Parts: sequence; structure tokens; C-alpha cells
Amino acid sequence: MTSAAAVAHRPPPVVTIFEQYGAGADAVGRRVAEALAVPFHAQAFSSADLEAGEAALEQNTVLATVYAALGGAYGGFDGADVVSTQEQCHELVAANNRTVHELAATGGVLVGRNGAVVLADRPATLHVLLTGAVEDRVARAAREAGIGLEQAARRQAREDDVRARMSLVLYGWDPRLPDRYDLVVSTSRLPLEAVADVVVTAARAVAA
Repeated sequence: MTSAAAVAHRPPPVVTIFEQYGAGADAVGRRVAEALAVPFHAQAFSSADLEAGEAALEQNTVLATVYAALGGAYGGFDGADVVSTQEQCHELVAANNRTVHELAATGGVLVGRNGAVVLADRPATLHVLLTGAVEDRVARAAREAGIGLEQAARRQAREDDVRARMSLVLYGWDPRLPDRYDLVVSTSRLPLEAVADVVVTAARAVAA
């Protein structure tokens, strides 16, 4: 039997979600956050942010720094020296770690942000990967964003690559692999409402 003291000292529930583009993390995450009575925290960078051209990076210095750390394939940052790149990566990781721990302190649903790595040892924390067939994810993203299928397909190809590269370069892990997740769910095979219900049930079990 669980003592009252133990219950009082339980950390609030946290769910981290990594999604492949268009897998429904926003809808699932918000529904889960509401059910668990915790805040919802969206991706640090939106699809529109990642799609923006080099000129727009002048208004988003953090994303510009991320692209610089990733190398010349993104944002036109060719020729960055090794030392400056290492310093940029260290600063980005330290800043993200602080943010993730601050958000998790009061519980929440966190999308992206390498939460499965940063909070790997935190109790009462569930790590989820949302995936699905590419054509299903592109169609869902187009509907949700009010954009055409061609634009959604371009976003999918770029965004799935960029987000994976961010994790590989900054944290040395591939978020597309299942080993760090408690749940891997295909939203091609389950409606988002059912996915949210499964995540809520699992999060409550982990928190208990």
C-alpha cells in the first residue's frame, strides 16, 4: 500500500513526444495535457520556422545558431570551424537542458526538445514516438496547416531530416529509433483520440 507521504512526494507527470512530421503530436499532446491537467509545450521550432528561408533566420537567432551547428546543408552556413561549432553545440544543449528541466518541474507534455534524452532518468515520465505512413502524415499535415499536398510533402522531407539531424548532432541519438521510447504508436493505424487515450493511460501508470 502506498503511503500518503510517498504520494505527496511524487513528481508531477510528464510526457515527452517526438513526432515524425504530420503524425499528430499537437492534437494528441493537447488532449493528453488536458486529461492529465498539466501544461502543453509545443515544438521549439514550428514547421513554418523550419521552412523559412535564410533571410528569415535574422529574426530567429536561436534557429540560425542551430543551423550553423548542423553545417553547411542548412541556412547557408558553410565553412564553420570545428571549435566554434563545438562551442555552439555545447551552448545549445545546455540551454535546451535548462529549458526542458524547468518545464518538467511542474509536469507537462513536451513535444520535441530531445525530451526522451534529457529526462531519461526522471521518474513519472513517459516517452512517446508518434509515427505513421508518409502519405498519411503528409495528408494530415496539409489538412491541419491549410496548405497543399505538395508543400506538405516538401515540409515532410525537410523537417524529418532536420529534426533527426538536430538530435544526432547535439545529443548523439537518432530519435527515429525506438529504443528510448516507452510507446511507439502509428497514427496511420489508430485515430488520434484513441492514441491520446492510450498515452494518458500509460502516463498515469508510470506516474503511479
